[in-house]
Amino acid sequence: MLTRTPPPHLPPPAPAPASRQSHSGLGIASFVLSIISGMALFCVVLAAGVIESSTPGGMDESSPQAMVVGLFLFAFMGLALLAAGLGVGGLCQKNRQKIFAILGVVFSAVAVVLVTGLMIFGLMVG
Repeated sequence: MLTRTPPPHLPPPAPAPASRQSHSGLGIASFVLSIISGMALFCVVLAAGVIESSTPGGMDESSPQAMVVGLFLFAFMGLALLAAGLGVGGLCQKNRQKIFAILGVVFSAVAVVLVTGLMIFGLMVG
């Protein structure tokens, strides 16, 4: 039985390029939403602090400003939780890069924990 070997003057065939995994769409969405919700939560907390310090006697809890601040606070906390859920979904996808999903989960979890801790601190002090 004869085996065919390539002539000695030809180099061996190049290996096929490794296929790159694409990024998870859920992970990218999680990352973007976590950044947006984190910045928005920071702005809402900053606005609440400015309103509290600029109002004589502090902010009235039944005022329209306090209601709007509370509404935005819970809306952006919900957005951060949505980002965390999308990140977990991105982590569960197979054959996808997971860096954006990991970053989205971490950033949204940090935002939720910090704002929740700030609310608990405010309840304990005030």
